Amino acid sequence: MKKIKITVNGKDYEADVKPHETLLEFIREDLGLAGTKEGCSVGECGACTVIMNGKTVNSCLVLAAEADGSSVITIEGLADGDNLHPIQEAFVEKGGLQCGFCTPGMILSTKVLLDSNPNPSDEEISKGLEGNFCRCTGYIKIFESVRDAAQRIRG
Repeated sequence: MKKIKITVNGKDYEADVKPHETLLEFIREDLGLAGTKEGCSVGECGACTVIMNGKTVNSCLVLAAEADGSSVITIEGLADGDNLHPIQEAFVEKGGLQCGFCTPGMILSTKVLLDSNPNPSDEEISKGLEGNFCRCTGYIKIFESVRDAAQRIRG
């Protein structure tokens, strides 16, 4: 076991983790945050995407011990109580979600994209969402959601 200190969604945690435990397992099993999904377990689908120290990571590929000292945001950390983040609102209103499995990763990737580029082109959106796969929407509604979220954030 290794003791780690980690901040998740603004809350500080100190925990003992197994040497082989992934950040995904820690988030879902130890913290009980089920929004981060386990898809492929090899870093190809993006369902497990979280924001760690300002960058998106596939939490299935990061050991919990490697996240020691890090700040992590999961999908649960975007909303302010009952008030959805503008990106979440856009995905709901524009239909950028279907079954919802890929949605947390898409939304978190959108947040990192819009934090660095508040008015992305479609090509930049495509690059920003790279590594997040959706089998339901065909991406048209996802792109519309990202464009709408960018507009909401810009005001």
